[in-house]
Amino acid sequence: LLPPLRGPGGPGPAEVGLGPLPAEVRAAVRALVGDLDALFTALGLREESFAVGALSRVVAAELASYAPARNRRRTATNKASIVFVDRTLDLAGAVGHHGDNLAEKILSVLPKLPGHKTDVMVNMVELTALRTTDETCNIIAPGCLAQPNDPAAKALWESFMNLKQKEAVMEARRHLVEAASRENLPIKMSMGEVTPEQLSSYIQLFRNNLKALENHCGLLQLVLATVQTLKHPQTSKWDNFLAFERLLLQTIGESEMPSVLNQFLPMIKSYNERTKDDYTCEDFLVLLVYMYSVVGEIKSGKELDVAEKEVKKALVKAICDEPQPSPVLQKIT
Repeated sequence: LLPPLRGPGGPGPAEVGLGPLPAEVRAAVRALVGDLDALFTALGLREESFAVGALSRVVAAELASYAPARNRRRTATNKASIVFVDRTLDLAGAVGHHGDNLAEKILSVLPKLPGHKTDVMVNMVELTALRTTDETCNIIAPGCLAQPNDPAAKALWESFMNLKQKEAVMEARRHLVEAASRENLPIKMSMGEVTPEQLSSYIQLFRNNLKALENHCGLLQLVLATVQTLKHPQTSKWDNFLAFERLLLQTIGESEMPSVLNQFLPMIKSYNERTKDDYTCEDFLVLLVYMYSVVGEIKSGKELDVAEKEVKKALVKAICDEPQPSPVLQKIT
């Protein structure tokens, strides 16, 4: 938290101005400051400004030196402390892979439910007598995560959001065992680590009992989502992302941005050079957004320009070499 922005003799002009910002950014900052001053005038405030982040400091400094705001502060009677906070870390929140959370993995890995942004399709073929081929998947209605009428499923989803993955998976097994016991299904509780195969074997017990299926359909959909997420190849990549982000945070603390970019460069591989464990072009874009969001202020210079130019060059080549660009890459190009 940076100190209050003050000019000589109290709140007023600060040392940090708009400086070499692009014209459209300067215009946006001045418009924002004008709106803030109008709000503070209506509230009768004499503010003391604080800033967290580079752009916040620019906005706070501009407000401190804004002539109408200086006149207002001379006569206003209500004191207030105003904290300006940069929102760049919101981007890190959107693209980061945050810890050991099963709910976030399910939402990221499984395909989206058509027409929905916050729910996923759960393949329900395992609860039928059909063979699990690609053709049968299309004729069975998908399950989903939203189960408002099933208390057990709602409690399990809360566990997925609030517990670590290992504990959440154990909760899934416990709920399944309790449901099977209530239906008098021949279930054998086993101790130790929970595996996707073990959960699948428990689910199979419900398959031939229509009453049990109906009574616990919501719960079964969530457990199937768990099994399909744990088996999904993207899950191991998720763990790699998390490890890289943690390493990146350590590296940024010790090194300048050019050095971080130079470490990042060899990881960018074209389609023909990549293995299934390597990052795709979309993965690199996600990592770059995360990197620039958490690094804070960057010192410009020749070394940074060279490093960024090399990363751009490698990324453009990788994107151009994609045989079938994804919708995201098509939109970018």
